[in-house]
Amino acid sequence: MRFADGGYYIEEYVKCANCGVLIYDGGIPVAPGSQDVVCSDWCREWKSQRAAGSDHPVLPLPRS
Repeated sequence: MRFADGGYYIEEYVKCANCGVLIYDGGIPVAPGSQDVVCSDWCREWKSQRAAGSDHPVLPLPRS
């Protein structure tokens, strides 16, 4: 979901390609030239490990 420049109406829904959370800004591209976006670097790394063939990726949880 994004807020349009001229107001507070919903322009479109954009969801993380990994976890499905709504993204309010531009997001992070999964790969150069890819249409998929993710919500965080953690989701991007997890998705890339799954694509590389890891059935159970193990990543440290992000700290806020």
